[in-house]
Amino acid sequence: MKKYVGKVTVAERDDIRRLFERRNGLDELAMIVDREDDELYESLVSDTRDTDARFHEWWRRMSAAYKWESVSEGHWEIDFETCGIFLVVSDGSL
Repeated sequence: MKKYVGKVTVAERDDIRRLFERRNGLDELAMIVDREDDELYESLVSDTRDTDARFHEWWRRMSAAYKWESVSEGHWEIDFETCGIFLVVSDGSL
């Protein structure tokens, strides 16, 4: 179940979109990188950790700034077209 909880600016949307696309690219790269190539694999792991940290920090900052509703078993999603933010809960408790 999804519930609209707010909106971000276009610039804020663009920031999370870049991180989202980078994370997806790193995930795809992880599927093809040879783990025996230590240098490349360690670089990928490091970049993934950094990108994940920046991704989660963006959500933390925005949720604090905009005071979005939250629940412990939920997460937020963004609609990149509208900049809308939605609280998503799989158990239907909204």
